[in-house]
Amino acid sequence: MKHALNVVARYLMPLCCAAALLCTGAHAADELKREPIDAITVEGDKVRLYPNGRWEYVDAIKAAKASEQAAQYPENKPRPAEAQGGLFGIGRTIMPGDKDYNRGSMSGKGR
Repeated sequence: MKHALNVVARYLMPLCCAAALLCTGAHAADELKREPIDAITVEGDKVRLYPNGRWEYVDAIKAAKASEQAAQYPENKPRPAEAQGGLFGIGRTIMPGDKDYNRGSMSGKGR
């Protein structure tokens, strides 16, 4: 009997708690509105505001010009596949040709 209680306390209780938390979160997410909101900026430009914080111009010409300008910023450029480092966007990304590229851990073990 003691073994059965130990199994329940160790495995089933955390699973039940996790399931309860996930179920309540799913219902709360269903109640949120997912449609974009149309708005007007101070300059008089029509924009569309999305629930995730993203926005875009309604006018296609202004939207294309804004996306070209945004592509120039380094935070909007994707990390190349051959680059090293930068775990989850944190840390330095080392590009091929850099003196630190593919140098290993430098710990001395295994040399």
